[in-house]
Amino acid sequence: MGRSLTHKLIGSHLAAGKLDVGEEIGLAMDQILLTDTNGTMAFLQFEALGFQRVAAPRVVTYIDHNVYQFDSRNSDDHRYLGTASRKYGATFSKPGNGICHQVHLETFSVPGQTLLGSDSHTPLCGAVGMLAIGAGSLDVAVAMGGGPYFFTMPAVVRVWLSGALRPWVTAKDVILELLRRLSVHGGSGKIFEYAGPGLQSLLVAQRMTIANMGAELSLTTSVFPSDEVTRSYLSRLGRGADWRPAAPDDDASYDDQLELDLGAVGPLIALPGSPDRVVPVEEVAGTAVEQVMVGSCTNGSWHDMASVTAVLRTRRVHPSVSFVLFPGSHRILETMAREGLLTDLLEAGVTVSESTCGACPGLGHVPASGAKSLRAFNRNFPGRSGVKDDQVYLCSSVVAAASALTGVITDPRTLGPEPPLRLPASFAASTAGLVEADGQGEVARGPNIKPVPLGEPVAQTLEAPVLLKLGDKVSTDDISPSGAGILIFRSNIPAIAEFCFKYVDPEFVARAKAAGRGIIVAGELYGQGSSREVAAVAPMYLGVRAVIARSFARIHRANLINWGIVPLTCDDPGDGDDIERDDRLRLEGLRAALAAGARVTVVNARTGRGFAASCVLTPREREILLAGGLLAHTRSARR
Repeated sequence: MGRSLTHKLIGSHLAAGKLDVGEEIGLAMDQILLTDTNGTMAFLQFEALGFQRVAAPRVVTYIDHNVYQFDSRNSDDHRYLGTASRKYGATFSKPGNGICHQVHLETFSVPGQTLLGSDSHTPLCGAVGMLAIGAGSLDVAVAMGGGPYFFTMPAVVRVWLSGALRPWVTAKDVILELLRRLSVHGGSGKIFEYAGPGLQSLLVAQRMTIANMGAELSLTTSVFPSDEVTRSYLSRLGRGADWRPAAPDDDASYDDQLELDLGAVGPLIALPGSPDRVVPVEEVAGTAVEQVMVGSCTNGSWHDMASVTAVLRTRRVHPSVSFVLFPGSHRILETMAREGLLTDLLEAGVTVSESTCGACPGLGHVPASGAKSLRAFNRNFPGRSGVKDDQVYLCSSVVAAASALTGVITDPRTLGPEPPLRLPASFAASTAGLVEADGQGEVARGPNIKPVPLGEPVAQTLEAPVLLKLGDKVSTDDISPSGAGILIFRSNIPAIAEFCFKYVDPEFVARAKAAGRGIIVAGELYGQGSSREVAAVAPMYLGVRAVIARSFARIHRANLINWGIVPLTCDDPGDGDDIERDDRLRLEGLRAALAAGARVTVVNARTGRGFAASCVLTPREREILLAGGLLAHTRSARR
């Protein structure tokens, strides 16, 4: 029986475990990428673990979120990351050089290699035959030091693509169609491997969009083969020598299969609140919008920029609309300038921003109160844009461009024939924004950078109040919000903890401090969305010692364990329904139950009712959790 490409990639990097679904495996990582939001903490943790130099063959630090440097504390963090990269052996990508995933694929991607990133959209590099996975900062810090990355072996699903996209239909519509079918938790515990005759019609840029936004399906990652389409793309980058084929065996077996006819997909749009609230664009056509944006790591490619320009050429943005474009990298922006796209865009009234994540995580271009914002981005969780009760729609670049012309959500098919696109013979190859390490100098720390806190060992018995009772799909944006005024504290846990659940319950922090110890109760997919580790560290700092939920997002569950917070799932999904905020729960013999791999009995003092909850752990996870997290476990092991 032949092997899938996924199994080949994992098998060639397997450091621990077996390739059995549900078993814990450890992977050796060829490459690491860090962002300025999560990377600051990753480097602080790297130092706290006692490493003297990065051991992974390629580590790159990107300044891509806080590019605008609204506050000197942003600049202090960037200086820290620049000096730490120089000293410890990482390449440094300066502010404005581009979004980590786009730049990394353009500059460092190698088919057949593995990549771990401190950002949940790291799977973008799966578009060129890499195994690319997002993780929390502490797991990334360990991999920087040469350790394996541990995770549960997912099921491998072959997504069989047939047909070809029709005019005005894009790769963004493909991933929105999958979200419409499967929902934001439909890919949990899975890797999607794309195959089929429809692949040949998809450019690498289109594959990037699909692989990147697979994170919204809760996939571990997405994998495309490295084929002649990949070779052509790398050759245009001047990196043809880095190409190598990567494909499954003809008789490869898979755990499941999903079929999608590209020719049956139409223009789609996600309604405000969640990326899976997907409807055909014609259902909301005519809805007035004040703000339109194209960019982010999902839609910042040359293909997106050229598509928008083709729609807007010789036309003008509607007077009621603010239209902002975010090229994914300096290379793309430089190529746009050489190819004349910038002139057309400026004449049309488009604001061309720096190459930055920018507005996607709420850093700048925050919409007006009550305004509707149409974005070719990846997430529209409530409040993510930087304002509470926002109304953000997600769409393709061409839907965005068509709507910017009319001032209302517009089906691009009403514009007539789709204009043709031309790929440049080569992309500009400037490397001015990349700084290689020389092992020299001292690490500069600004006053906002604080020591990494430690978790505490799991108590024998936990008795604590319920600090929050939450529903389904609580995102890391809900737990630790985005926005310029909050993200400046990513290197300062005591300060950023003050914003924990700010938009969900403004009294949470005060209540947590008064209680000293607390428990959170939630529904399905707790911790979905961004990999931001602070969504685990800040609650831990405030005394949260357990989260009881129906299910957890993969990265967030790992982050909870790494910081000593017990992730419990109800054996009966309805057991938590009658729990109310401020109820006092008692988890008798918690530590002993975790150590023995037994169920935990949870008793509600108000009702007297008890129920069973499980915390299924690998032996490695058990040791880490009982010690109070990975840092605490590592320090105790060295004594």
